Amino acid sequence: MIACLFSGGKDSTLALHKAVSAGKKVGLLITMRPDSADSYMFHKPNVDFTNLQAEALGISQALVVTKGEKEKELTDLEAALVDNSVEEIITGAVASEYQNSRIDAMCKRHSILHTAPLWGIDPMEELNELARSYKVIITKVAAEGLDSSFLGQEIDQRMIKRLEELQRRNRINMLFEGGEAESFVLDAPLFKRRIEVINFGIVEKSSSAEYVIKEARLVDK
Repeated sequence: MIACLFSGGKDSTLALHKAVSAGKKVGLLITMRPDSADSYMFHKPNVDFTNLQAEALGISQALVVTKGEKEKELTDLEAALVDNSVEEIITGAVASEYQNSRIDAMCKRHSILHTAPLWGIDPMEELNELARSYKVIITKVAAEGLDSSFLGQEIDQRMIKRLEELQRRNRINMLFEGGEAESFVLDAPLFKRRIEVINFGIVEKSSSAEYVIKEARLVDK
């Protein structure tokens, strides 16, 4: 079984598409649902709507609940890999040694192949591909210079210019590898249908703000 560690965000979705384009038969999406917003490993915003993405892709999904506690949350992922007889796991790892090294170690223990199609990708290369062929919105901001005006906005050429300016001024990672922001994919080349957000809310905290999807549906492209 080839599986993809799938959060519904830009990196895992793009990694999945690159793996499929390379001929891999991905049969399962493993989505971790952390109870804690402070998970070191897993994406939380709007994860409950990843079932729509799985349906749009036509790939089965395993939604795994984890407390999201540092290091312990890895045990839940490891159990999911073993329980689903995973032989290869695709991840959207880009540059985080923290995440990549832990998944590598886990896979080594069980002779599972870890494939990270985006590892080391140039940020502009990824962002331009997303702007060209995907519909991705920003769903959480948590860094200086990123405010609620970014929430719900699509990653397009205009957004790339905004991120370039922030990178120069505030030294953010344009792919959000430092936790600066999170995203959600509404449409992608392999989606048979696209996601339409019907209702959402904005939740602002002292150090972050989040775009919370309340209702969404699949519609024809």
